Amino acid sequence: MYKVKVNDQLHYDIRINHNGVKLNGENISLDSIKLSNNSSHLLYKNKSYNAEVISVDSSNKTCAIKVNRAIYQIKVEDQFDQLLKQMGMDNLAGTKISEVKAPMPGLVLNVMVEENVEVKKGDSLLVLEAMKMENILKSSAEGIVKKVLINKGDKVEKNQVLIQFK
Repeated sequence: MYKVKVNDQLHYDIRINHNGVKLNGENISLDSIKLSNNSSHLLYKNKSYNAEVISVDSSNKTCAIKVNRAIYQIKVEDQFDQLLKQMGMDNLAGTKISEVKAPMPGLVLNVMVEENVEVKKGDSLLVLEAMKMENILKSSAEGIVKKVLINKGDKVEKNQVLIQFK
């Protein structure tokens, strides 16, 4: 079973097996056509959806997915993550952050950190506008800001380094 969190608000339990897919205990019928390596067209309950994977962070098991022009931040926990959490071992592997990259092209609306400032995991670093949506990029680990490579009003490209850490 997978536990999926969408935009840190919506929670889903997903089970996938040879019988199909269960969402929160209910079987769902989903038709999909793969359009490219990172995009698909889906039919669910007689509604059409275009879905595209924008970015993936496999170390944190997170991704950004665009569905019909709306971007969703997704976090996935598999059975091993859930077991580690039950045993209280989910935070033992402290990750060190070296840089923050743009998850998508956009416009920097606000920079919330300065050089030589200490940040904690979850602290807001900057606001990036992409496709008329404001996305707050947060720190994935603790660290000290070494260099801020962007300014308010800058246009950035996907995977461009925005902030470096010591």
